[in-house]
Formats: sequence, C-alpha cells, structure tokens
Amino acid sequence: MSALLMLCVVLLSLVTPGQATQPWEPCTELRPLDILAEVAPSDGATSGIRMVQTGGARGLQLSAAALHAMSFPSSRIFFGCDLFPEEFSIVVTLKVPNLPPKKNEYLLTVVAEESDSLLLGLRYSPTQLHFLFLHEDAAGAWQTRVSFRNPALMDNQWHTLVLAVSTGFFSLTTDCGLPVDIMADVPFPATLSVGGARFFIGSRRRNKGLFTGLVRQLVLLPGADATPRLCPNKNAPLAVLSIPRILQTLTGKPEDNEVLTYPYETNMRVTLGPQPPCTKVEDAQFWFDAGRKGLYLCVGSKWVSVLAAKERLDYVEEHQNLFTNAETLGIEVFRIPQVGLFVAMANRKTTSTIYKWTDGKFVSYQNIRTHQAQAWRHFTIEKKIFLVVANFEPNEKGQEFSVIYKWSHRKLKFTPYQRIATHSARDWEAFVVNGEHFLAVANHREGDNHNINSVIYKWNPVTRLFEANQTIATSGAYDWEFFTVGPYSFLAVANTFNGTSTKVPSHLYIWLVGSFQLFQSFPTFGAADWEVFHIGERIFLAVANSHSYDVELQVQNDSYVINSVIYELNVTAQAFIKFQDIPTCSALDWEFFSVGEDYFLVVANSFDGNTFSVNSIIYRWQGYEGFVAVHSLPTIGCRDWEAFNTTAGAYLIYSSAKEPLSRVLRLRTH
Repeated sequence: MSALLMLCVVLLSLVTPGQATQPWEPCTELRPLDILAEVAPSDGATSGIRMVQTGGARGLQLSAAALHAMSFPSSRIFFGCDLFPEEFSIVVTLKVPNLPPKKNEYLLTVVAEESDSLLLGLRYSPTQLHFLFLHEDAAGAWQTRVSFRNPALMDNQWHTLVLAVSTGFFSLTTDCGLPVDIMADVPFPATLSVGGARFFIGSRRRNKGLFTGLVRQLVLLPGADATPRLCPNKNAPLAVLSIPRILQTLTGKPEDNEVLTYPYETNMRVTLGPQPPCTKVEDAQFWFDAGRKGLYLCVGSKWVSVLAAKERLDYVEEHQNLFTNAETLGIEVFRIPQVGLFVAMANRKTTSTIYKWTDGKFVSYQNIRTHQAQAWRHFTIEKKIFLVVANFEPNEKGQEFSVIYKWSHRKLKFTPYQRIATHSARDWEAFVVNGEHFLAVANHREGDNHNINSVIYKWNPVTRLFEANQTIATSGAYDWEFFTVGPYSFLAVANTFNGTSTKVPSHLYIWLVGSFQLFQSFPTFGAADWEVFHIGERIFLAVANSHSYDVELQVQNDSYVINSVIYELNVTAQAFIKFQDIPTCSALDWEFFSVGEDYFLVVANSFDGNTFSVNSIIYRWQGYEGFVAVHSLPTIGCRDWEAFNTTAGAYLIYSSAKEPLSRVLRLRTH
C-alpha cells in the first residue's frame, strides 16, 4: 500500500459526518528540518569546518575550532513552543573511522544553556549507537539511554541511519536494511522542554567526544518515521532526505570519467557563480553553474562539461498582446480533440470571446453574450464538451443566471445548453466523484448579503441536466478548488467577505457518505483563489489573500500588502499545515507550472493600496527553502494566470481587470 493510500486511511478515521478537525499548531514546522544546513557554511569558508569528498560524496569534517560554529539556539526551529516532539525521527548520513575501544563520539546533542545538562543526544562507540534523553517524574530527573548494538559503522564507508522514536518505541534502520526495534521501559517524554537550549552538531559542547568522521546529512523529521521517504533506495548508504546545498553536488570516481584526475579521497574546490576564467591557476578545478545546474572542469584553457545542464527556465518574453472587448476577469485554456487549442475570456462587458490558437497566436473565434462574466470552466461528460460561465450581474430583464454551453461538432461552435440561477457567481468548478459528474458554483452575494449558500449540482444522466445536490454556506465565495488524495475527494472554498470583514475562514470539505462535509478551516483575508499542486508525493494548497479590511477599523493603504499562504498536507498532523508565507499585493490568483525538473508558482498581484501597476512574481521551488522569488512581471490589475503548452513551446497568459488587454508570454528555456 502506498504512503498516499495510508494517508487516506488516516483521513477517513479522522473525519466523521457532521464533524470537522481543529487545526493543530505544532512547535516546529512538520517538514524535514535540515539541522546540518543550519550551521553548514554557504561557501565552505567557516573556520574549523572542512569540506571533504570521498566515495563520490561530500561531507563536513569538524575540528575543535568549530564547536561554537556548529551550534544554534533551539528557538531557531522551535518557534511555536518549547516542547520537543514526542514522536520524530532523526536521519544521519556519516562516514566514521575506527575508534579505540570504549571511546564515544557525539553526532548530535541538545544542551540546556544554563545548567549544561544534556536534554537529548545521539552518540556512538565501536560497538553501539546510543540515544540519550532526559526523563523526569515525581522522583526527579535522570538521563536515560537506549542502546542499539553492532550498528556496523566502523568500516570507513558511508552509511545512512534512521532513528525513529514514538511512545515507548525506538527503531534504528541502517542503509534501508531490516529495522532493529526496542521497546524501552522508559518512554521518550511527551513534554521535554528545550526552552533556552542549544543544538550542537558533532559535540556535547566540549572537545571530549568530538565527532572525528564525516557528516553529510543530519535531519530532524517531527511527527513521522522518515524510513518510508528514503527506502527502498538504489543507493541506500547515501539516501537523501535533505542535505545542505554546499554538499549536494556529487562527482564520480576517477574511473567514471577519464577527465576527472582528482584522487579518490580529496578536498575539492568548486567555484560557484558566473563563469570564471580557465587558466593554469584554475586547472583541474570545478565550476558549478548554479543558474543552469551544470558542472564543468577546467582542462587546459577550456571548461569541459562533466554534468550536462538540464533544460530550465530562462524566464519570459512577450509573445502576443491580446486586445479584448473589455477588461478580462478570468481565463480558461482548453483543448478540443481534432479541433485545436482555445482560450475563453470572461469579459466585464456584455460580450465575452473565445479565441483559437492559429499560426502561433490566439485569434478571435466566437463571441458569446455574457453579463459581467467572472470565469469560465471547461469540462467533458463522456464525449460531450461543455463550457460554463459565471455571470456576476443580471441580464436586461433583471434575471440572474449563469449558462452552460455545449460544443456542437456540426457547427463547430458552443451553443446554449442549460441556464442555472446563481447569485453574483464568481467561479465554477467541475469534477468527478465515484464516476458521477458535479458542478460547484461560488455564489458571492445576493443583494448586499454575502452570507449565502453556494450550490453543488449533480449531472442527471436521465434528464441530461445538472440538478441541485447540496448547498454549502459561504461568505462572499470567490473560488472553488477540487482535488483528490488517493480515493478521497476534497473541495476547498475561498471565502472573501462576510459583510463586515475580510477576516473570514475559508474551508476544506471532504466527500463522505454522499456529500461534502467540513474537514478543516483556514484563517484567510479576502481569499480569492486556491491552487492545489503536487511536488513528488508532497501535496500543497496555496491561498491568495487579497485584502485585510474591517468596517470598524480605519482602512490603510497597506491593508492590501499582506501574506498569502502555502499549506502542505501532513501525515502526522492529519491536516494541512502552514508551509510558507509569501508577501503579496492583493493577490487574486496562483498558477503552478513546471519546466524540465523545476517547479514554479506565479501570483497575480493586482493592487498595493496606491496603484494597480504592480509586478506579479514568479517563484521557483528550491526544496527546503520553499518557493523563492526569481522573476518580476509588470502587470496592471492582474486578475488571472494560466499556463499552457503547444508544439512550439510553453506559455503563460494573464488577464487584466483594469485594461482591455491580456498578454501571452513565452517561457524561454535553455
């Protein structure tokens, strides 16, 4: 059973009809915490820390001069409270020499600053690996030791260990082999305080017991056993959960590449940044092109490629200015088999337009009468192709409805199919649950009342119409987002305004027993969009917060410059946990896309409190650093982003809510 399916089983046991989970606030982030990265030098220049390559991998070698440099206060990672997690795992990749009998060396300790007492530690000897922790009860406090015999580390080879700790249970896995389990008489404490403590890597705050080997990876994973993330692994002794950036470049043994002339075990010098000169001074030195992810060796007077650079984004160039009938509030890109690629523009005025990709550009294909259209959604049922529009305003007769259109294979046009009564509709979401088709509408307000029901409609295969199936109470609903985790279905709503404040919770619902039921609530500020995306097996939800406003408070210009939030689904917490805050300017949309092996998010920034001419930003996924801003895009009142691909390349298109012009941008790669 996959880890994803195991998660789904946990989710089912967690949620029952009519109940919802309460978000749990952990003491630390629940993603892997790279302890070694907290102290590793960014350029290898820290005194007392030496970078050594051996066996085709890099590690750090410590000396007594590095004791202070290899420590940091616990508050750096324990930001929520001072309690060490009751369940966790520690992952360490190391290479150790033979030790004299009865000698011990420390891999990791947590030491109380004032009393110098050892709160937690991991050390090894020639025959054992010891896990130490402070235990307290009514009789006092004492140090407890759990020892694993014969860990087989003294062979001068790389090994990866996973120590998993849960209530009264300790498990050690070496190189993805069979785990060694110990049920201890004294369990790990549920309330071990690390307030005022420091982490020490490779020591116990003193020279005695200093680690003399090489350490490549040292990661704390709160709340989970890291073994399923690492194993099985083709190169188990070097299995990676998270390692500092300076250690990530691997080089081969001499026999792997005839131009590599360095000894099998050696100190390496690698230059980062723009291309340096290649002269006699740099001969046999490496240059890592961080921009293109290419590794080069200086041979003679030329840089020779050792590790080929992979395709990556060189960012964007303007491809097409798409003039529209009016300001555009939403974009939907879709394909019709054997016909082509289309984009439907939701225009503010009475006519919206569908464009077709022709000769490398979008050209007008069909005009459809709409009423301040907010969004389009494309979906199919069997071989039928549909488009549904969210109309925000009533028609000339005062009738308020949105319309489903069906593609006519004879006319090669979309024709009206079904009208559905809506209330200032902002968005439609189409999805399938257990083979049945649904549409969810985000009803924004009815008159001045924002606290109204949004509706989920179900396709009736007999009448061939959508019929109301479930109502969900919403507050100024702006967006729906559907996704699945294994066999389970989820639906997230972005609530924007409750009539007095934009500080209203948005909700995540799970499909159980034939309907959606509340699963989790999120604090949001004028939420305008949810975006779900996957990176490997990790699942993320990003919310676009647009405005912090309350009628009882004086409105400030900077109330539009607020954080939007990325959440990650966490197995142990059984909920989505905050992963990253990103400052945005009245964000209205997120779009996730990938280029080669890189992942990106682009945000639609629309207003900063003073002007609608605000840059939208592209963020790149950088592992444990999260998403990092890498490119700014000049936009005016940006409302929506869509990514799409053609045979000619990859593109982005965005709409403006303040000018009748959308732009198509081409992604440059190299």
